[in-house]
Amino acid sequence: MTNQQGRLRIRVAVFACVAAVALIIDQFTKFWALSALSDGQTIRIIPGLLSLTLVRNPGASLGMGSGATWVISLLAIVACCALLYGGIRTISTKWTTVLALAFAGAFGNLIDRVIYADGFLNGKVVDFLNYGWSVGNVADVYLVVAGVIIVILILLNEPFSQKDLERANNAGSADETADGTKVDAE
Repeated sequence: MTNQQGRLRIRVAVFACVAAVALIIDQFTKFWALSALSDGQTIRIIPGLLSLTLVRNPGASLGMGSGATWVISLLAIVACCALLYGGIRTISTKWTTVLALAFAGAFGNLIDRVIYADGFLNGKVVDFLNYGWSVGNVADVYLVVAGVIIVILILLNEPFSQKDLERANNAGSADETADGTKVDAE
C-alpha cells in the first residue's frame, strides 16, 4: 500500500465517522422531538433566544420552496453526491471533516424528505429548534457551521487539492533563487 492510498483510507474513515456520528445525533434528536413535542407546543429553553417547537417543514430554509419539495430533495441528492466526492478527493483532513459535516446536514434532512414523503421525494423535514425568526434542526446547524468553517478554510488558504498545495508551495518558493537563497522583494 502506498502512502497516498493510506492517506485516502484515513480521509475516507474520517469522512465516514464524522458523517455517521453527526447523522446519528441528528436523527436521534428528530426522533426525540417527534416523541416529546406535540404540534404547536413550545418549550422555552433560553427566553427570547431558543425554544423547542415541533414543525414539519416541506420547504427549505425559512419555509421557502414549500411547493417544490421534490426539487429541493433532488438538489439535496446532488449536494450529497458532490460533498461525498469532494470529501474523498481532497488532500486535507480539515476539508474532509467539514465536508462530512455538511454531508450529514444535507443527508439528515434528505432522510426526512424520504421517510415522511406523501409522494415522490415530497416529505417534510422535522424541525424543532425555534430561534424566534426561524425553526430548524440539528442538520441545519451542521450546514451553517460547515458553511462558516468552509469560509474560514478558504480565507486561511487551506489547500483542498494537490494542485492547490503545489501552487501554495510554488508561491512560497518564488522568493528564492535557483540555489535556494532568499531574495528580498522590495
